Amino acid sequence: MNITSEALQKELKEFFGFSSFKGEQEQIIKHLIRGNSAFVLMPTGGGKSLCYQLPALLMPGCAIVISPLIALMKNQVDAIRGFVSGKEGIAHFLNSSLNKAQVQEVKEGLLSGTTKLLYVAPESLTKDENIALLKQCKISFYAVDEAHCISEWGHDFRPDYRRIHPIIQEIGEAPIIALTATATPKVQSDILKNLGIPDAKVFKSSFNRANLYYEIRPKVNAVAEIIKFIRNNPGKSGIIYCLSRKKVEEMAQTLNINGIKALPYHAGLDAATRAQNQDMFLMEEVDVIVATIAFGMGIDKPDVRFVIHYNMPKSLEGYYQETGRAGRDGGEGQCITFYNFKDILKLEKFMQSKPVSEQYIGKQLLSETVAYAESSQCRRKILLNYFGETYEKDNCGNCDNCLHKQAEFEGSKYLQTVFQLIRSMKEDFKSDHLANILGGVTTAMITSYKHNKSRFFGIIPDKDDKFWLAVIRQACVMQFLKKDIERYGLVSLTDKGREFLAKPYPVMLMEDRKFEEIEDDDDDITGGNAKHGGGGGDQALLSMLKDLRRDQAKKLNLPPYILFQDPALEDMSIFYPTTYEELKKCQGVGDGKAHKYGKPFIDLIAKYIEENEIEKPTEIAIRAREDKTKISLFILHNTDMRVPLDEIARMKDMELDELYSKLESIVSAGTRINIDYYIRQMIDEDKIEDIYDYFKESETDSISDAEKALGGDYSEEEIRLVRIKFLSDVGN
Repeated sequence: MNITSEALQKELKEFFGFSSFKGEQEQIIKHLIRGNSAFVLMPTGGGKSLCYQLPALLMPGCAIVISPLIALMKNQVDAIRGFVSGKEGIAHFLNSSLNKAQVQEVKEGLLSGTTKLLYVAPESLTKDENIALLKQCKISFYAVDEAHCISEWGHDFRPDYRRIHPIIQEIGEAPIIALTATATPKVQSDILKNLGIPDAKVFKSSFNRANLYYEIRPKVNAVAEIIKFIRNNPGKSGIIYCLSRKKVEEMAQTLNINGIKALPYHAGLDAATRAQNQDMFLMEEVDVIVATIAFGMGIDKPDVRFVIHYNMPKSLEGYYQETGRAGRDGGEGQCITFYNFKDILKLEKFMQSKPVSEQYIGKQLLSETVAYAESSQCRRKILLNYFGETYEKDNCGNCDNCLHKQAEFEGSKYLQTVFQLIRSMKEDFKSDHLANILGGVTTAMITSYKHNKSRFFGIIPDKDDKFWLAVIRQACVMQFLKKDIERYGLVSLTDKGREFLAKPYPVMLMEDRKFEEIEDDDDDITGGNAKHGGGGGDQALLSMLKDLRRDQAKKLNLPPYILFQDPALEDMSIFYPTTYEELKKCQGVGDGKAHKYGKPFIDLIAKYIEENEIEKPTEIAIRAREDKTKISLFILHNTDMRVPLDEIARMKDMELDELYSKLESIVSAGTRINIDYYIRQMIDEDKIEDIYDYFKESETDSISDAEKALGGDYSEEEIRLVRIKFLSDVGN
């Protein structure tokens, strides 16, 4: 089948109301209509759906669209029916959400030839009865949407996607169009190979989304920062991504408590609730959807103005696709991500139950997200390089690193050192191993290869492994080096790198950004013992509050953190509490602590407001959820009954580590708790005394500082338990 450009333009206008095609849409559609297979790599918002929807309407037969999410299917079917008025049966979806009558309606539409587009999940495609049904139909082509799900190297790997090609062969072969917004060269190769279309024409659009602003923030007081950000962007639609269903629920409820219309979306909700919440977001009945990665694939909302990641995603593909849901209309799109390396360690821990090969892949993908977060280079440059595209500009002007550039240094001698090391080792090691050699870090792998005897080991005494890792990362982006993805990231020289080594020339480099090691992130949104800093409040007031805390602590002969921890002071510098009730809304401040230590602080704040003629902000309080209060009461009741902590955790289906965090929040907020019965069973008396004495003298309650000071005989768990006892005894 052939069609002229004029005729195609006419059909585009008639069906979709558009006057012209975007990018390569017209070439893709013509290629498919002629009966050829295609691979389409196009950023979110680039118009992928049209590339198969219009051909389906024009070609004889029915197009089978293989799609991963039921919500996406409904969204797409509703959209296509809206374009083609008076023909309800022109598009259908077939999945487990349909009742018998609806399934029969789909069958009738297919067999009568009315249906031009059938959306089906890969799991449904493999059912015998569906295969038998589709064998009776004329298939115009197969469209595999979100095709990155095929590859183990993709961020949403779905094993059922691997079975698509043999099922297509069983139903009846027809052209295949595979579409995705995110695929590295390795993932592209996987897709083409697995679908059996190695010679398909590849249509690849630029990955650059110039309207998107990228920023990485330290995960410090993150929930308060998110509320503040949304309040500063009133009426704008946004998505907040969290890794766990529990955090999604907590975040959505916290936003609502603080006057922000938000709904949760995750796989644990029933299908009707998910669909309803999604529709309310699309219809702008709520401003914010808080979601796991289950939300967003193919959701056609053009005016999402911000995408916030509460947790760093598992891969840059995932990050790119999720941020790509912002600003699809070409307008403003702010992409803010909160980063704490401890989140990465948690993700690695989750991988431990997976097969070794999956762990290797997962860890390498994670290492790329760490490199992206900690780098000082242009974010856009790093992202595009990851997807095999070169960004020529040195400054994009629309990311945090370009707007606030780090100091540069002349780095040619460091590049030469790295390249010489790689060449001497026959290009057979990963970047972290190379950085460990150059930084003089002794690991089991270093000693087993005897690389601690190399002349490169610790070659420049004042440059550590992190410095060298930054050099290697920048060399990769500059295309002096390349990583072999199929060999788990082994680093080798490119032709450009070899040319540089033969004839060096000046190259400017930057050190990576420094992210503070945070003791605990604010996963417990009622506060806790997190070590925060830079919460964005009134810095002059914050300085005065810290001075007051120090003076009051001296009078009472207590460590300063016993009175109020940094998150509480930072909230005070943002919200200006002048009553006990307002003070209790600050992080980690309960009723007892507010009344015991609060008066000098609220007096100082009241005086500061008056002297500086400050208008107090609209209340932005992160208040405790009702069920959190219930959990706290449950814990207090059971500790009063001397129930072992591991048993309390089991009763509430918690990890022990999570229970410790709850206990830390309880005592930090000013409530006394007695866990001596448990501590004395678990820890030797002399150890308890040593840890307790350490916290008496310490200026900080940091666990990592305590571990360093006390030495290797004291475990993190022992220190945490005794710290809970100390905070309860001394502070409450």
